[in-house]
Amino acid sequence: MLVRMSEATRILNAIEAGDPAAAAQLLPLVYDELRRLAKQKMAMEAPGQTLQATALVHEAYLRLVGNEQRGASRAWNSRGHFFAAAAEAMRRIMVDNARRKASFKHGGGRDRVDMAEADLAAPAASDDLLALDEALTQLAETDAQAAELVKLRYFAGLSSKQAATALGISSRTADRTWAYARAWLLKKMLGC
Repeated sequence: MLVRMSEATRILNAIEAGDPAAAAQLLPLVYDELRRLAKQKMAMEAPGQTLQATALVHEAYLRLVGNEQRGASRAWNSRGHFFAAAAEAMRRIMVDNARRKASFKHGGGRDRVDMAEADLAAPAASDDLLALDEALTQLAETDAQAAELVKLRYFAGLSSKQAATALGISSRTADRTWAYARAWLLKKMLGC
């Protein structure tokens, strides 16, 4: 695993330096982990979700590496930093998808009901995701580190220890920040 991490960091540095072949080398190294994270996120979505984990991974990867190749420089200094950026990209894709579905053009305001399961229809989670995104944006304005921790834990599916390592903080600090951020977000989302 350590060899893969250092190899991923080397490739990330090559992408940053403008090596066009480096992007093709990165995907095989990080694909399985990104796919696992995307599957975790998609499993938490409401039934009837049309966005698939594979599509989420590919779109996030294209946003990350595609921006590099178009000259939008991002200095990824580690594998953890790359996965933090991937978590942010996945979050934005999921929020954009929820916004698109909530728009009038795409049936916003109307619930889709499967006739075979009419009594079992669950409320759409897209409203919850939009509320979370809005609250997370507000949290980032007051406590950027807490917001980053939430993104890593919730959207990237990292454990507390992995998120702490990615942010360069202790596990105890991550646990305290996680408890604070969850309470803060819940309060904002409930309108208290």
